[in-house]
Amino acid sequence: MVHESFYSLYWRSFDSIDEGAAYFHVKRVTILRWLSGDFHINPMAEKLLLIRSRGYLPNDMNWEGFKINEHRAVIITPEGREFAPRELDCFPIWKAEYYALREKFGRIEAPPHKPAVNPIEHYRGGRRQKAAPWIPSRDK
Repeated sequence: MVHESFYSLYWRSFDSIDEGAAYFHVKRVTILRWLSGDFHINPMAEKLLLIRSRGYLPNDMNWEGFKINEHRAVIITPEGREFAPRELDCFPIWKAEYYALREKFGRIEAPPHKPAVNPIEHYRGGRRQKAAPWIPSRDK
């Protein structure tokens, strides 16, 4: 990868040097050296940057324009519609229902935009026990 393309892709993917250093698991100085062009860029860092900028989607014409928002866990279509990965399970059913309704009632001119379903939280708790009070070993 050419230095200029790494530079532009880096600033398109990250907001700060520290954010990129945390992502690549390197020190801040290493990122500064890569961005200045004084040192060769690690090939694995180039690949990771390409994967992040593409949104973890394959480099294929079928996926052109699709994006993934990691923080909100949604897939964004080229038209701007969003859906959660969990909604993929329901798509065959929705498609069959859509075609049945379209055959019965006709096309809908302007279907409403519906926001993506919120992702499932890993911890649904509130059931954690309180930590035991700390007692120094010399006082036991």
